[in-house]
Amino acid sequence: MAQLVPASGRAPAIRRGQGPRTPDVFGPGVHLVAKWALPVVLGLVYGYWAASNRRAGGPITGWNLLFGFLTALAFAVAYVVVREVASRLRRELHAVLWAAFAGCAFGFLYSQTGSSVLLSTGLSLLVAAAFFAALFYRYYTHEDAAGHRTG
Repeated sequence: MAQLVPASGRAPAIRRGQGPRTPDVFGPGVHLVAKWALPVVLGLVYGYWAASNRRAGGPITGWNLLFGFLTALAFAVAYVVVREVASRLRRELHAVLWAAFAGCAFGFLYSQTGSSVLLSTGLSLLVAAAFFAALFYRYYTHEDAAGHRTG
């Protein structure tokens, strides 16, 4: 494969994992806000979705609102815990933890529709397996064996 060579005649020395990166256009303050806003927003969406599934198109009641907000709180806390713990794990366990979280989250949402426990469990296992395959591939191709990002 032909590659361009700089005018000086020497190719730039690029070590593995130290290639050109895209610039970080957001400052540390924006990252800090996003770090805490994302679980809150995702939790509220998840709580609304669970409450909507539970009432099955019926009227919104006080108990339904309470259920939605408690579900949102539980989801946001679980998301923050998984995010903090998973970042310290090797790529295999990292993928397993996020896949388990996604499978449990999907299974809970699906169980609120009134379907059988076996169907809900089976579908959540399928979702978890799909998440594991995708995440393991991503972490395997973007991290070395020690868990350091390479690209």
